[in-house]
Amino acid sequence: MAGKLDLDPRIVARARALAVRAGQPVVDIARSHTTVSVERAVLRLAGVHGADSDGIPWVNRLVDAVRADVGLGHGVAVPVFHAAAATGVDDLTVLAQKAAAGAVRFDVPEKKAEVTAARRRAKKSAADGLKIVDRRRAERDRLIKRYGDPQQRPWIYLIVATGDIYEDIPQAQAAARAGADVIAVIRSTGQSLLDYVPEGATREGFAGTYATQENFRLMRAALDVTSKELGRYIRLTNYASGLCMPEMAALAGMERLDMMLNDSMYGILFRDINPIRTFVDQRFSRQVHARAGIIINTGEDNYLTTADAVDAAHTVTVSQLLNEFFAHEAGLADWQLGLGHAFEINPDLPESFRMELAHALLAREIFPDAPLKWMPPTKHMTGDVFRGNLLDGFFNLVGALTGQGILLVGMMTEAVVTPWISDRDIALQNVRYVLNGAGNLHEDFVPAPGGFIRNRANQVLGEAIELLERIVDDTLMEAIADGTFGLMKRPATRGKGLDGVAKQDADYYNPVTEALEA
Repeated sequence: MAGKLDLDPRIVARARALAVRAGQPVVDIARSHTTVSVERAVLRLAGVHGADSDGIPWVNRLVDAVRADVGLGHGVAVPVFHAAAATGVDDLTVLAQKAAAGAVRFDVPEKKAEVTAARRRAKKSAADGLKIVDRRRAERDRLIKRYGDPQQRPWIYLIVATGDIYEDIPQAQAAARAGADVIAVIRSTGQSLLDYVPEGATREGFAGTYATQENFRLMRAALDVTSKELGRYIRLTNYASGLCMPEMAALAGMERLDMMLNDSMYGILFRDINPIRTFVDQRFSRQVHARAGIIINTGEDNYLTTADAVDAAHTVTVSQLLNEFFAHEAGLADWQLGLGHAFEINPDLPESFRMELAHALLAREIFPDAPLKWMPPTKHMTGDVFRGNLLDGFFNLVGALTGQGILLVGMMTEAVVTPWISDRDIALQNVRYVLNGAGNLHEDFVPAPGGFIRNRANQVLGEAIELLERIVDDTLMEAIADGTFGLMKRPATRGKGLDGVAKQDADYYNPVTEALEA
């Protein structure tokens, strides 16, 4: 079926094949390396929890101690469980406390029987952690069956960001009552660059609320109450990005979050995190998300805030194709791919709305089974709230016309202030008006054969293929280094977190990866 844009299926297939060729060398790197965050995620699933008096998680203390004694190349599982057996300490959190005090040293056992015993204990502990993830996924399925999904698509996605989890909760519940289907709790500014996950409930943040396991638990419990009240399941979103991507994924799985921001390149481009660190962490985190039944949200919309949304439209398509390949390789299904794109063309350009329609419909047709995440205008919001509300209405209309899966509510006060609750109410009214009045308009909307929208979509797809061909020749790492995406130049030899990357030794063992790939 050619679809509404009359795309040649052979050309779409070629684009996918090129994305596989461009992405496979990166997967090979990810499969042959580990990071401090991957190893910490393994230990979190094995039961390590809590933090010391300085707020540094015990899991960080334990991984740092292992790394100081034997490095990361073997993985931490065998040294940790071997030490636990040798010292008679069954509780890994207690072992971490002893290691931080210098009372425990780590080594890689030389005897095969000791290695086998350590692996067996690590495998059991990892399996116990994954059972928690499995139970939480089954719990979600039961609640969705009990309360139901929203009647309409796209799902209405709304952001909460006060800095205080106890203030976020009533705001999130109020948003759900006003029509939001998905609540996203924005992280505190800069958390993506912390190489540890803060502990406990937090009441201070900067333009957002710290992502912690306890904050996840509190918000999920509150939205469960609201789901029962409203008779529809309210989904919760946070961030598996930055230097702690694998740990965030593990915590999200254990606390039943439903969506996680998890782009393959966002941290590289916009947080200057080392590319190798990011791709290794990204692969592990997506494996966990696949097991947990979590929908990922990718970040292609961000490219259009730094690059021109018309000239760089094809880079969004290329990134979506790469994200799809990386996701499938990690085990995610199409229904879990909230591939991102955005309404960011300068509205003063002639035919800007028709180009937005072309770009949005192109994504819908290339990825027919993915719940695409449609992002509102930000770059060209001027502070004129009346114009902003109108732009958001046009954005909502594109979402309806092109059958998007997830629609992030645009705020007319974008670029002016952090939205008030009243601003959110007006924004939700805008969404409801469009979806109520034109929610099924995509059934009737078919661009004219040979017309502007079809021609523009095919042009962008052609440019995407040309770029993928160059990436295959030059490698994805070189393309990232050259500023291909979002105009950000990020070489693989630089960036934050590189010192936390290690090449796997021949005897590397990770019981979580082993279970997830089984």
